[in-house]
Amino acid sequence: MTTKDRKTDIILGSLFLILTVGFIVLAMTNKLFFDWVFERHHNQWSWYLRPLFLVPFCYFAFRKKFSGMMISIFALFTSMFWFPKPEIVSKSVVEFLEFEKEYLYGQWNTEKILLTLTIPISFITLGLAFWKRSLVLGVAVIGLMATGKMVWSIENAGESGKSILIPAIAGLFICCGIIYYGFKRLTKK
Repeated sequence: MTTKDRKTDIILGSLFLILTVGFIVLAMTNKLFFDWVFERHHNQWSWYLRPLFLVPFCYFAFRKKFSGMMISIFALFTSMFWFPKPEIVSKSVVEFLEFEKEYLYGQWNTEKILLTLTIPISFITLGLAFWKRSLVLGVAVIGLMATGKMVWSIENAGESGKSILIPAIAGLFICCGIIYYGFKRLTKK
């Protein structure tokens, strides 16, 4: 990659990083927007789609393309509202998302801040794993991310937290399978 290409990559990646942070800030400071997003997040298609954005994230990390990584993260976060508000929603999904909303809008303390920091730390670690071409570390990080989300959901939201198990497990296996296959093909070249 030329110096000009690297500079363009960093500028474009930085733009999408800013857009992602802007989306999060808007959602956390504008209750109307936040509620609109969560109404659409009740559509479980977004639950199945979101983990799949880890695949392009890992691919672009492997290719050392910061812009592709940041576009993937932006797509992952915004995919919460890509689908229409569903007409029928299971009780456990409603309860779980109500718990998540209350959690996000509730009191923030040191423990919650540190727990929330595990999200960017996980993405940084995942990106570094594939940047350094470590399939084992990358798949381990994905496994920890999925497991952490499932454990946190059940531990904190109780029975309704189990509503994420099938999408999370399906996403974990699909992502790991595609990433394993892709990694093997890319390293053969």
